[in-house]
Amino acid sequence: MNLIQDYFPDLSVEQIHQFEQLEGLYKDWNLKINVVSRKDIDELYLRHVLHSLGIAKVVQFCPGASILDVGTGGGFPGIPLAIMYPDCEFHLVDSIAKKLKVVNGVADSIGLTNIKTTHSRVEAIDEQFDFIVSRAVTAMPSFVKWVKGKIGKTQKHDIKNGILYLKGGDLTEELESYKTTTIYPLSSYFKEDFFETKKVVHLPLKYRG
Repeated sequence: MNLIQDYFPDLSVEQIHQFEQLEGLYKDWNLKINVVSRKDIDELYLRHVLHSLGIAKVVQFCPGASILDVGTGGGFPGIPLAIMYPDCEFHLVDSIAKKLKVVNGVADSIGLTNIKTTHSRVEAIDEQFDFIVSRAVTAMPSFVKWVKGKIGKTQKHDIKNGILYLKGGDLTEELESYKTTTIYPLSSYFKEDFFETKKVVHLPLKYRG
């Protein structure tokens, strides 16, 4: 938890309390429904919470912003971002219902009221958002097809509406056909070895009415 406060020193008392509760809640839930690997559960704040908050180093979401988290799994990056941005709305989607049971359980326990969850494939979501976030659920070309038409028209941020994708490794080939991407190495923001190859990929997407 000290990691989070080191990199985000301006958290409110409530935000600190919410972040502090995550480890115990995920350990409890993981005994019932395995959503975090055993290796990762002991490093939850590094490998899941701080990793998710890499997006918060790339963009400051404005109050009222709407964000779709695709393939949220146990709630990453959606839950840490929803704690960080209590004035934004987060829609967490996953095709596996039991994972969302964990998400809802964690959110209820920490009093997180700015998220909703949907058990669905993302293609079935008929809404538009400022940003679509995810942690490497598939290669970018497939992901772009999944979320087509889900980006809103109104621009209110320093970077253009679109995808914010947490990815690792060499992305040269995968992103070859996307000339408008910007890659933000997380090693620029976080000093831990875990982030050496981790990145946030921003891909602006045009509004389709």
